[in-house]
Amino acid sequence: MCGRMAVTLPPDAMVQLFAASPDNDLPTGENYNVCPTNSVHVVTSDEGTRRLQAMRWGFIPTWYKKPNGGPLLINARSETIAEKPAFRAAARARRGLIVATGFYEWTKDAEGGRDPWYITRSDGAPIAFASVWQDWTDPDGTAIRTCAIVTTGANAAMKAVHHRQPVILEQDDWPLWLGEAGKGAALLMKAGSEDQLHWHRVDRAVNSSRASGPELIEPL
Repeated sequence: MCGRMAVTLPPDAMVQLFAASPDNDLPTGENYNVCPTNSVHVVTSDEGTRRLQAMRWGFIPTWYKKPNGGPLLINARSETIAEKPAFRAAARARRGLIVATGFYEWTKDAEGGRDPWYITRSDGAPIAFASVWQDWTDPDGTAIRTCAIVTTGANAAMKAVHHRQPVILEQDDWPLWLGEAGKGAALLMKAGSEDQLHWHRVDRAVNSSRASGPELIEPL
């Protein structure tokens, strides 16, 4: 799964990396503790034209009467995404790439305390999470664009930290996931190679959603 992330790549660099046109309301500045319901950077494609836009991290199904009208859907399981009513339409037609620098996962110590780990790509490149998105409109007509990260079973290496992990796409696979290269995106919903990711322990300060600053990702 993925419940917290860090974003340090400037939007201008994202625009260049993904060959996307930027929206005007993108989050700016480094954020070492992006939490659910925060705005995240998402790359989408409409007939081959890519767009970098801000979305609420926390997918809101169309039938919710209010944003917190049901469970907070920050992740979508790859095994059931095509059948779940909340996600199946988005899995077919509304796929995106959530851009991050790294993400956090937790293990428990012998006393039940939560020990955080910061996880990045081993090659140092930005992360492109496979995601799905959905527009939701509140009763007064205000539209909110929302998203969730696609997750899958962890590979053998990642199981040391957690039994599930986000689907992280390689650059050559971005066109297929975004719908630019025909059908077959479902085949991408799997864990990457065992050497794709690197992780290290960080301070428990990040356990608080109010914590901030680059010290959150420093090795303990």
